[in-house]
Amino acid sequence: MIPALLLLAQAADPVAASVAAMSPERKAAQLQSTAPADAAAGLPAYDWWNEGLHGLARDGYATVFPQAIGLAATWDVDLMNKVGTVVSTEARAKFNAQPAAADRRIYQGLTIWSPNINIFRDPRWGRGQETYGEDPYLTGSLGVGFITGLQGPDPRHPRVVATPKHFAVHSGPEAGRDSFDVDVSPRDLEATYLPAFRRAITEGKAQSLMCAYNSIHGVPACAASWLMNDRLRHDWGFAGFTVSDCDAVSNISIYHHYRLDAAGAAAAGIRGGTDINCGTAYAALPEALAKGLVTQAEVDTALTRALRARRALGIAYGGTSPWASIKPSELATPAHHAVALEAARKAIVLLQNTNARLPLAAGSRIAVIGANADDLGVLQGNYHGTAMHPVTPLEGLRQRFGAANVRYAQGSLLAESSAIVVPETALRADGKPGLRATYTGGSGAPTVRQDRRIDLDVNRAPPAPGLPAIGYTARWTGEFVPPAPGRYHLILDQTQCWKDCTVHDRATLTLGGKTLHDGDLPKGRVDLVIDSDGTPQPIDIRLDHRSEDDSFRLLWLPPAEPLLAQAVEAARQSDVAVVVAGLSPDLEGEALSVSVPGFVGGDRTDIALPEPQLRLLAALKATGKPIVLVLTSGSAVAVDPAAADAILANWYGGEAGGTALADVLSGATNPAGRLPVTLYRTTADLPAFTDYNMKERTYRYFTGTPLWGFGHGLSYTRFGYAAPRGAASVAAGGTLTIDTMVTNSGARDGEEVVQAYLVPPAGTGLGGNDAVLQRQLVGFRRIAVARGRSSNVRFTIDPRGMSIVDRDGRRHVVPGAYRLYVGGGQPGDGAGQWFDFTVTGTDMELPK
Repeated sequence: MIPALLLLAQAADPVAASVAAMSPERKAAQLQSTAPADAAAGLPAYDWWNEGLHGLARDGYATVFPQAIGLAATWDVDLMNKVGTVVSTEARAKFNAQPAAADRRIYQGLTIWSPNINIFRDPRWGRGQETYGEDPYLTGSLGVGFITGLQGPDPRHPRVVATPKHFAVHSGPEAGRDSFDVDVSPRDLEATYLPAFRRAITEGKAQSLMCAYNSIHGVPACAASWLMNDRLRHDWGFAGFTVSDCDAVSNISIYHHYRLDAAGAAAAGIRGGTDINCGTAYAALPEALAKGLVTQAEVDTALTRALRARRALGIAYGGTSPWASIKPSELATPAHHAVALEAARKAIVLLQNTNARLPLAAGSRIAVIGANADDLGVLQGNYHGTAMHPVTPLEGLRQRFGAANVRYAQGSLLAESSAIVVPETALRADGKPGLRATYTGGSGAPTVRQDRRIDLDVNRAPPAPGLPAIGYTARWTGEFVPPAPGRYHLILDQTQCWKDCTVHDRATLTLGGKTLHDGDLPKGRVDLVIDSDGTPQPIDIRLDHRSEDDSFRLLWLPPAEPLLAQAVEAARQSDVAVVVAGLSPDLEGEALSVSVPGFVGGDRTDIALPEPQLRLLAALKATGKPIVLVLTSGSAVAVDPAAADAILANWYGGEAGGTALADVLSGATNPAGRLPVTLYRTTADLPAFTDYNMKERTYRYFTGTPLWGFGHGLSYTRFGYAAPRGAASVAAGGTLTIDTMVTNSGARDGEEVVQAYLVPPAGTGLGGNDAVLQRQLVGFRRIAVARGRSSNVRFTIDPRGMSIVDRDGRRHVVPGAYRLYVGGGQPGDGAGQWFDFTVTGTDMELPK
């Protein structure tokens, strides 16, 4: 009887039957990110690793949205849902282009390791660009919108599985990230570092979650049962599967020394609540089982969670999916591009507009200046796909104002000794800017075109129609036109694939008839020093793209003065200088090999605009021409407001970034983005980077005066606020509903981001060695209001919104007198009104 019942149960649950039949070695293989095919279980090979931070990433053409920090600047939850829907639709479109039972390589699966909802507590962190900013409420709200867009409306049949990361208390520095230990207070943990994750699970219903590299109080996050089992599964009711950050399980022994060997690390990961190991550490699970370090039941539980997800996606054990009908053609469509353009427009934050310098008049003669004005990487940020038709700021302004009205000069380097793309002004072929390009491969005729610069993103994407993604040659010919005599560094630069790569591309560069390089690019970069007399020289560059290396660029380090002189001349001959400045993914990002003044390892040591760009702004200021400063970056950049008439934060704007910028500068789009981070005045305003205490961090606890505060953003119109209306008191544990009327009293239609900030009763925000809570965001709405019209906005503040956190990490609602501010920014930043109310009754503790 028992065997018959067991057989019946296994037939009803094929996942359980499969797990029961597997050997320890087969189980261990399926619990690693690159899972091999298992014929006996009917499982094709599947790589759990795919990326979709701001568009489907690293697998050829896809719609590229603004970097995550730019999406955060939209303050638009509905838009985040649309973006997530596009990302997951394109993931399915690529997946459905192959048979359901096909093997899947890295970046081809339906388990998306996004979003990154870590709190951007310090602007020096290079990966902060991947986050939704510094505030737990904003981050949680946008994260929920993105997750629900990714997974779709039916949790039984997700379009893809979302994986919020990195759990928990992870936000730099990049150096030492594999081993650092965070001694976070119970209060900061509960008040700052966990709320967004809680909402991602309890409201967003994320079906996966990634644990972080770091330790917390000496316990690696991926082995922290109190975090991964108790808080995540018990307190929050999480029923999905977890995955480690890549090699984080190996780090348990190699860097944290929490266990002494691979078997101990693997056991600690499983017992700590980590189901899937990104990496190979779980290959030691059979040894851990043999030593009694982990039980068979614990391993089976992890594997069952993982395989149930594959079945729910409709890609294993007879599972089906309504999303299998998504056509391969639903990739980088015009409709998807329209969402990218909407997001890019909504992300732009107008920080300053002295004397209403913007918008620019039609027919304005514009000098477009800056190293970021015509750079593909500055559009795409990190963790990106390949944009089909990207538009740089230079191209967008030419299209909007007319090429005849736009002069271009690169002007300066981004930072000292940091190479940038050789601009069209230094290349010439057939009397036109750029080089003649010939692409050959596949069965079709060669593609011949003019490339204004050599700046290719070739990650599994052909550079022209009819070419294969791998196995083509490219040749660029014309002249190198240096702006003046001097020493130039020309650099062949390639971002190389890092996983299972044994073959790399080959390149040749000939200048003035002399071959300077002819060979492989095994290290991804070849630096060639040229002493030029300033005369044009024939240039011939060839690329044999035979690998999965990601990009190919011609960079340079030119003398500073000729670039500066070109920029000054362009400004003098124009009505206004639009300076596209800031940072780039070459300077800030994940674990970068960069060490130049102000930057190290992907992080920053100084938040100020780098010195070469300060010199450029000073020289342009001396011309007396108006300056519009456009900051492209993934984080806050400190600038002197007097350096420009108008200043905008443009982030890394995605494939439509240049079009959106031109729309805003021309007034075709009325800007309404808001800062998701504080723009501090100086690095000296910041506590130590390695200190995770929130004292003097973010708008919630910073007691100084920033350049521009969290939530700041201007418009080309004006908004007014009526006094909020609502109950004068609410019982502890109840909700508060308030209404406010917002009126557009200006001359243009526009959008407003209505924000609600709560100030707790005096004395409850703590003090002494603890951060003092100044105020906290508890609601926001982005609304469109036509000129002369009004709109009512309603906020409902729930008990968690009214709660504070004590030193022991206990969240509760305290009776007393509260103040609520409703406006277009924080108190003192634009129009807004206060509302006072009282919470009555007794202290009420809330669940974790």
